[in-house]
Amino acid sequence: MGKVIEVHDLVKVYGKRSTAFEALKGVDLEIEAGESVAIVGKSGSGKSTLMHLLALLDKPTAGTIKIDGIDSTKLSNRELNKLRNRTFGFVFQQFFMNPNDTVIENVMLPLKIAGVAGKERRNRAERALETVGLSERKKFKATDLSGGQKQRVCIARAIVNSPKIIFADEPTGNLDSATGEQVIKLLFDLNKDKNATLIIVTHDEDLAKLCDRQIRIMDGRIVEGLEDNPHGEWVDGKWKMKAKAEA
Repeated sequence: MGKVIEVHDLVKVYGKRSTAFEALKGVDLEIEAGESVAIVGKSGSGKSTLMHLLALLDKPTAGTIKIDGIDSTKLSNRELNKLRNRTFGFVFQQFFMNPNDTVIENVMLPLKIAGVAGKERRNRAERALETVGLSERKKFKATDLSGGQKQRVCIARAIVNSPKIIFADEPTGNLDSATGEQVIKLLFDLNKDKNATLIIVTHDEDLAKLCDRQIRIMDGRIVEGLEDNPHGEWVDGKWKMKAKAEA
């Protein structure tokens, strides 16, 4: 299928000099088209930093991020915005809906930014709402929706531009278990039916296990697949430091 994301020696440092904090420490990563991937790790591990860099919402301190073979670190801000709008869809734990706009106006926003004509914008937004089962709510305001409905609107907004990659950051974090299951099913249906690459950031191990692959982050490094690492090992799903051998 080909690689949609290629990352080499990715570093992200926040702050300067004595206050500097290295959130990512030389990450290498490849993600295939159509793959479902979970980025997992404890709070402060660097998983959200990694997602923000992969999604081009932030810039790395060092290293390269290629999207469909394009080195994003060499693009201007305008080119980055265009690539992000054309390639990605976003589903966040917080809904980020404009409460004063209708459901369909919220869904049309990425198309408006992309310069799509009004009639085509509305047609595509209506198709996206139909996909998530909310056609009858298109004229409602965000304040008139349940949490699950708001998240489905966000998924419609994420897919309205037919993205190659969908980023979902704790997509069920604000939902009850039943509604969360509906949202999860919807995301994985899109992954399978539309061949959209799905990247989920989560601390939910059960959700992570549904993905084709898990990328586990600890202290700014990927520790997935390091069973033979001389410094540590996975025991009962947890990373344990190995005891030092006696001299």
